[in-house]
Amino acid sequence: MIETWRWFGPRDVTTIANVMQTGAQGIVSALHHLPDGAVWTAGEIGKRQEQVRFTAEERASGLEWLVVESLPVSEDIKRQTGEWKAHLAHYRQSLENLAAAGIETVCYNFMPVIDWTRTQLAWQVPHGGYCMRFDAVDFAVFDIHLLKRKGALGDVPPEVAEAADRRHRDMSEAEKAAIAASVLAGLPGAADVLSLDTVQFHLDKYGEIDAERLRRHLFAFLEEVVPTAERLGLRLCCHPDDPPFPLMGLPRIMSTEADYRVVLDHIPSPANGMTLCSGALGARPDNDLPGIMRRLGGRVHFIHLRNVKLEGREVGSSFYECEHLEGSVDMAALVDAIVDEERRRKAEGRPDHSIPMRPDHGQDILDDIGRGAQPGYPLIGRLKGLAELRGLFRATERFKDVPA
Repeated sequence: MIETWRWFGPRDVTTIANVMQTGAQGIVSALHHLPDGAVWTAGEIGKRQEQVRFTAEERASGLEWLVVESLPVSEDIKRQTGEWKAHLAHYRQSLENLAAAGIETVCYNFMPVIDWTRTQLAWQVPHGGYCMRFDAVDFAVFDIHLLKRKGALGDVPPEVAEAADRRHRDMSEAEKAAIAASVLAGLPGAADVLSLDTVQFHLDKYGEIDAERLRRHLFAFLEEVVPTAERLGLRLCCHPDDPPFPLMGLPRIMSTEADYRVVLDHIPSPANGMTLCSGALGARPDNDLPGIMRRLGGRVHFIHLRNVKLEGREVGSSFYECEHLEGSVDMAALVDAIVDEERRRKAEGRPDHSIPMRPDHGQDILDDIGRGAQPGYPLIGRLKGLAELRGLFRATERFKDVPA
């Protein structure tokens, strides 16, 4: 297991000097300041590598940029509109430049319009810390009453719509604004924040695109970029939808094991792989995370480990992000499956037998509170998660080494 740490660049309140003290072995980063569809030039890639290799005090960190998260797929590519063919060429060139810089693992996602979606970015848990939360009723308030999307009322169960109506009537204007701000917070690390008008503009552009058509567009994207990645020795890995169910009438096509199997079977190249995110996939009660790892593990190129607590057994239920070894995902069983997959790869002689993993998200605890980190990415909360996961991995490996 290669322990990695997500770093958003020089603006991140967690510094490279901080990361050095976590014990992480490498960095996960992206060029968030570049617009979607642009070429990642050799100069920009090299600049980020140098920012990783040295602290602000110009001390060697011993760290390298190991995983890209994410090389974004533009909305034009997802919709096959506008400059989508030029963006495909730019994507291939970016892969060329990343490979030349020695970076081998590239994560991306195919979620339309909005990346991860939460209704609260700082929900207080009983111990006094804070986490991110998705409340199904609050999201219905946003969709039906704030965005006022046509068709929103019919997309939720009647009892959720009724609860949203009652909650909306009792909300202050400040509470409504807080929900909208959370949902529209934008991509992790991005400087821009979406507006209601901007979201509606993009929703209108997806009006004729259903899940089947979006999947065809994903296939077309992969058919263009996977041969380049395979030639360069790169590993592409698609991140699941977060949360893994339809929102705002938009299609979701990477939410279940069946979704991944269709995509992986369509292009059975080792360059076409999966980012296994236990928190994103774990937000559906019908996703079996240890089973997914055991059945699709040979194509898993990157792992995010975090946990969620589901508050219902229906797809689309509320959930919150809990501590890494708690919650609805059986983390011990998942780690057991990961260790088995790594050992299988090593026995086969695969050079990628150690899979990059990062402790995903974390609760704001202790000095994280008030520090202003990117939502979901506090220093101490993630360090606590990394320490717990490191212990679980080492104990699992040690147990497997004990003779029967």
